[in-house]
Amino acid sequence: MAMPKSRSAESTFETPTSRCRRSARHSRPYGSSMRLPMKPGGVRRVIIPSNPTSNLGYSELGCYGQERIRTPNIDRLAQSGMRFTQHYSGSPVCAPSRCVLMTGYHTGHSIVRNNWEGGGWEQGAPEGQYPLPEGTPTLARTLQEAGWATGAVGKWGLGGPETSGHPNRQGFDLFHGYLCQRIAHNYYPTHLWLNEEKDMLEGNDWFKSHQKIEAPLESDDEYYERYARETYAPDVMTDTALEFIRESAEEPFFLYFASIIPHVSLQVPREDVEAYPAEWDEAHYLGQKAYLPHPSPRRAYAGMVSHLDRDVGRVLDLLEELGIAEDTLVLFTSDNGPTFNGGSDSEFFDSARGMRGLKCSVHEGGIRVPFIASWPGHIEAGAVSDHMSAFQDILPTVLELTGQAPHEGIDGISFAPTLTGDAPQREHEHLYWEYGNQQAVRSGDWKAVRKRLKKNDLTTLLYDLAADPTESKNLAKERPEVLARMEALFEESRTPSEVFPIPALDGVPPESTEPK
Repeated sequence: MAMPKSRSAESTFETPTSRCRRSARHSRPYGSSMRLPMKPGGVRRVIIPSNPTSNLGYSELGCYGQERIRTPNIDRLAQSGMRFTQHYSGSPVCAPSRCVLMTGYHTGHSIVRNNWEGGGWEQGAPEGQYPLPEGTPTLARTLQEAGWATGAVGKWGLGGPETSGHPNRQGFDLFHGYLCQRIAHNYYPTHLWLNEEKDMLEGNDWFKSHQKIEAPLESDDEYYERYARETYAPDVMTDTALEFIRESAEEPFFLYFASIIPHVSLQVPREDVEAYPAEWDEAHYLGQKAYLPHPSPRRAYAGMVSHLDRDVGRVLDLLEELGIAEDTLVLFTSDNGPTFNGGSDSEFFDSARGMRGLKCSVHEGGIRVPFIASWPGHIEAGAVSDHMSAFQDILPTVLELTGQAPHEGIDGISFAPTLTGDAPQREHEHLYWEYGNQQAVRSGDWKAVRKRLKKNDLTTLLYDLAADPTESKNLAKERPEVLARMEALFEESRTPSEVFPIPALDGVPPESTEPK
């Protein structure tokens, strides 16, 4: 059996950053002298590792109460900084959540409000999701224009090859990873993208990332022969992230490290699986709920989270080695709640901490996510905050701490005062989400949800999160005055979308909801 391998920092292959330095299409080399003045005492480097980590549940980390999966490195990140208990993703699915983070607009105002696929599952199908338009004011673009080195490593999902949404056209000097979310369903792809060129991965041939089998295979060896190859893409991308940090360490830099782990398929080196108890798995996963089969689905999922944790540890260790940890703001989060398919078992791991809903749901389990901020010497070590925040807040927070100004009209509010304690914190009057046939709004402890908008059903469910964090008791009839206020917030929180319309709100038939 061919064993997975990665290209380590000590290997002899030509590195992504060295190749980019000589590329005529590369927007500018690292270390550009065009840097603008920074805020005195401000952040000199920003790393968003694993944001968004794909599908990591609220309580799948030790620092959030996880009892089965070991995450010592992310836990030490929390020990060195602040852990948020009421932080929300931009959406319950990948692409719109990333759009919210990059632009500072929530899904009532953002361009990308849903997943959209530019191609199918067959070999050679067009890659990519709905692209960010040319000139979109992204977090990366703002920092790049201020002279920062900017790198994106991992999963993108906001535009495919040769589109306006390509990361190099949205403010990133370097991109290395998956442009397309569908391709990212396989951790042993034939290729990644290095800027605008394919980076072919040694020993990886094409196979479908969604397969079903009728019965367990004869041995675990056969599973790995079928569903593993030589080069494990997450390791390749982590190597690039570390290289970018080394290459850029003397200058201000922004690294967007969007790991695909632990998004299914269940694919992880065998030693990560075997680090967990065999008795966990009572049955093989045969692919009946999409993605790839696996003989030990619970162990494989735990192994993936621990592999992610090890990658985060490599980043933290490098910051210490280079002596730049105290100048670096590290933000860790997830793009949505835990998933419900692909062999994952959110109930076994208590992934949503008893909250209602999983990925694809605007209930708390689908959108409340872990969030950790670390900036040694500036953010109190071991702090816990119940400040209500969301992905749209990351852009103004980072820009405030780096001395840059956000573009006008964003929905986000900087939570820098919460991090540093230097000033009073402005609070959100409400947070808003929309996705497919769903809407949600939170104001204080009140939460309103609509779930049947494609059916032209405007029925609103109302919950008191303080008394009912599991959203189990609908108070719409009991509190009509609150219901009316929350329904008014639905109306004022969005502009119609020609690209991602909602039938009940935009006056279009259900079949017209595919992006134009």
